[in-house]
Amino acid sequence: MRVMLAEDSALFRQGLARLLADSGITVSAEVGDAAALLSAVEADPPDVVLVDVRMPPGYAVEGLEAARRIRDGHPAVGVLVLSHHIEADHAIGLLGDDARGVGYLLKDGLSDVAELTDALRRVHGGAVVIDPDVVIRLLGKRRRNNPVDRLSDRERQVLALMAEGRSNQAISRRLRLSPKTVETHVHNIFQRLGLAVAEDDHRRVLAVLTYLRS
Repeated sequence: MRVMLAEDSALFRQGLARLLADSGITVSAEVGDAAALLSAVEADPPDVVLVDVRMPPGYAVEGLEAARRIRDGHPAVGVLVLSHHIEADHAIGLLGDDARGVGYLLKDGLSDVAELTDALRRVHGGAVVIDPDVVIRLLGKRRRNNPVDRLSDRERQVLALMAEGRSNQAISRRLRLSPKTVETHVHNIFQRLGLAVAEDDHRRVLAVLTYLRS
C-alpha cells in the first residue's frame, strides 16, 4: 500500500512517515500544504492520502477541501483525514454520497501506530472509518423523525461499529456476541432504516450514511 502524507508540522510528518515505513507501508510522498498535496496526487496518485484538516496557508480546513477534491477527481484514491477537533459538519461533507474508502479520525484518539495502519488498510479496502467521538457528536445533531430512533440500543451499538468500518466478525468480538446474532442485528438495522434489498456491502454504506446524517 502506497500512502501520501500531508501534514504541516515537519517534525510530526517525518516521525509519522518513519512509523508507517516501519509498519511496512510505503510513504510515496510527504508534503506540508494542501496545494502541494493536490499537485503530488495529480503527478502520482497513491492508494491512500493521509491528510490533516488544518493546513497552510490559512490553517482553516484547507486539508479537508483538498481531500474533497481528491475524492472528486480520483475516486480510486482512499482518503483518511486526521483532526485535533470534531468537525461534525465537515465529516458529513467529506462522506458525500459515496462514503466508501474514506475515514475521519481524531489525532488524540489514536492510541498507537497499529491503530492508524489498520485504519489506512481498511480505507484502502473501501471501508468507512469514523472516529467514535465524531459519531457521538453526529448523533447529538439529531433531526425530527430520525430513522435511527427506530433502532434498539444494541442495534445502535452495532451500527456505530459499522460506522467505524468494522466487519461483522470484528463487531462480534467487540460486543462478545455470536456471529449469527450480529448478522441478525445487521439485518434488522437494514429493515428498520427502510433500505431496499441490495448487496450487503452497499446497504452497509447506506446504513452508515443514514446514521451519520441523522
